[in-house]
Amino acid sequence: MSKSKVAILKTEPGTVFTDYHRLMNLAGYQEVIDKTVDTALKINISWQHFYPACSTTPWQLEGVIRAMLADGYKPDLLHGCHNRTVVVSAKTGERNNKHKHVIDKHGLRNIHLYENQPWINVRDAIGDLTKDLLVLNKVYPKGFQIPERFPGENIIHLPTVKTHVFTTMTGAMKNAFGGLLNEKRHWTHEVIHETLVDLLMIQKRIHKGVFAVMDGTFAGDGPGPRCMVPYVKNVMLASADQVAIDAISAKLMGFDPMEIKFIRLAHEMGLGCGNPDDIEIVGDLDAAAENWNFDGPYKKMTFASRMQHKIYWGSMKKWVEWSLKTWMAPWAYGASIAYHDYYWLPFVGRQRVHEALGSEWGRLFANWEQMESDGNGFTDIPESPATVQRIAG
Repeated sequence: MSKSKVAILKTEPGTVFTDYHRLMNLAGYQEVIDKTVDTALKINISWQHFYPACSTTPWQLEGVIRAMLADGYKPDLLHGCHNRTVVVSAKTGERNNKHKHVIDKHGLRNIHLYENQPWINVRDAIGDLTKDLLVLNKVYPKGFQIPERFPGENIIHLPTVKTHVFTTMTGAMKNAFGGLLNEKRHWTHEVIHETLVDLLMIQKRIHKGVFAVMDGTFAGDGPGPRCMVPYVKNVMLASADQVAIDAISAKLMGFDPMEIKFIRLAHEMGLGCGNPDDIEIVGDLDAAAENWNFDGPYKKMTFASRMQHKIYWGSMKKWVEWSLKTWMAPWAYGASIAYHDYYWLPFVGRQRVHEALGSEWGRLFANWEQMESDGNGFTDIPESPATVQRIAG
């Protein structure tokens, strides 16, 4: 069995497209992603607002598209792919995070899985997809819905480097969460680590090829995936091994990957490699050796994240969790939106967004629609105080 490989490069706006092209080929994506079948570019939107490190970046999405077109992939076999999230609007998010601009610019299809897309019970899909699952057969005794279009497609996940209040960090493996489960996926939060392992098993059974390209130009620390402190880190990663890329991302942030349950479980079950010592690093070895010493999601939790932990694993579990599986569940969605969108973002997050927009990547984002690339990336990125102020609020 060949050794798991993760490619990592340092990047900057002036070479970002060239770097993404080199990165993907260093990781051997053409050996995994079949040119003859549809490829879903699984965009990550963790918040409909722009917040650095929170969602797929426009240069990440465009870098992947440009690389694939240059390598002979047909545009009519590529499409942007979005899932529904009950507390986040994908339609608003794809505009605010500039994804729609990129998709439209390249004339690709843009598929929202919850719009005019059939879903089928996992037990009616190809083969026995539920065999040997750790928890999902118990959470969903009658099976659960997956997109009918997924079996036979390639999928390229587009996560960012960031922490998460439920799983310590989130990356390639968790990016499948929304696309493979329907709106009742909050039922799995109590067993979220095992769920991610189950979803990786299912991906391996249905997709023609699975690959991940992770953006760390901004990286997020703290109670993610929303209430984070963003840092400019100028890295990008890619791999065909979803476990390995998450392990290296975790290591960069200063965590022991094998202490993160979903990585360890997937490693022990042979679904990928979670031990950095056994992963082949290609590209920039100095970048791979960095340790950012992030605090992680649990040191400075927000009120919302503390309540979530109490509901799913703590003192409130007995009294509250049951309501999330009944018609009363919308109370939790409303509470999350009220806290994050109407309290935390205006009073805490806006200043962090404003500071990040002062960086070179932030200025690139602010001027995205007006920027012209020379094919390698972007230079001469202007200062745009009015645009920055509008985005930051």
